[in-house]
Amino acid sequence: MKRPLRIGQIVPSSNITMETEIPAMLNAHGAQRFTFHSSRMRMHKVTREELVAMNKEGLRCIAELSDAQVDIASTACLVAHMAMGPGYHRTAQAELEAEARRLGSKAAVMTSSGALIEGLKHLGARRIALMAPYSDALTQAVVKYIEAEGIEVKHFLNFSIENNIAVGERDPMVLLDDLKNLKTAGVDTVVLSVCVQMPSLPAIHEAQKRLGIPVTSTAICTVRGMLDRLGLAAEVPGAGALLGDRIGLEVTAK
Repeated sequence: MKRPLRIGQIVPSSNITMETEIPAMLNAHGAQRFTFHSSRMRMHKVTREELVAMNKEGLRCIAELSDAQVDIASTACLVAHMAMGPGYHRTAQAELEAEARRLGSKAAVMTSSGALIEGLKHLGARRIALMAPYSDALTQAVVKYIEAEGIEVKHFLNFSIENNIAVGERDPMVLLDDLKNLKTAGVDTVVLSVCVQMPSLPAIHEAQKRLGIPVTSTAICTVRGMLDRLGLAAEVPGAGALLGDRIGLEVTAK
C-alpha cells in the first residue's frame, strides 16, 4: 500500500487551530491518505516583539520536519511574516527551502502568508473585505501587505485579542454575526479569518451562501497551496469557492 503523504507545519506554540482545520480539510479530500506533523515556535502574545523572536526559530523547525521526511512543509502563521513588511513571505520561504535542501529534504516548502496571496489571486480577487483578531497596528500591517500585492482591502474588522490562546478558543460561528458589521458592498471576496489561529472553517459554507461571493480563510488558502504542490485536485466539500464549494455563487454567475 502506498504510504500516506506527510504534511508538516511550523506552528506557533500557542496555536491550537491549524492542527485542527488543516487535517479536517485534507482528510475530507478523500483521494489520498495523510499524516500530520508539527514543529513549534514559542509564542504567547500576538505582539510584534514576539513575532520577530518567533521568526528566528524557523530554521530549527524546518530541520525537525526534514528529519520526518515530510512531503510538504508550511509555516502556520500569517501575521508573523506580514508584520515584517511587504513581500517578506518570499524571503522566509526562500530561507526555509534553502535549509531544507541543505539537509537533503525534497519537501515542497511554502508559507501560509504566501498561500493567502496565492489563493486570492486564484479567485481573481481585486477588492476584498476581511476579519482579523489582531491589534489595530498589526491589522493595518496586514492590510498594507495585501494591498502591496495588488489587492485592495475595502473594509476590515479586527477584534484586538492579544492572547493567542483566546484567539484559538473563539467560537467560529460568531463570525456569522460579525459578518453583519463587515461592509461587503463592492467587494468580490471575503476573507472570513485572515488569521490562521482564529477558527472559521465551520462558518465558511454558510457565510458564502449568505453573501453570494467567494468566502475563504488563510487556512483554506494553505490547504489549496498544499494540494496544488502535491498535484492533487483542489476540492474539499464545504470549504468555500477556492476548494470547489460553489454554494451561493450560482445566482451571481454570469
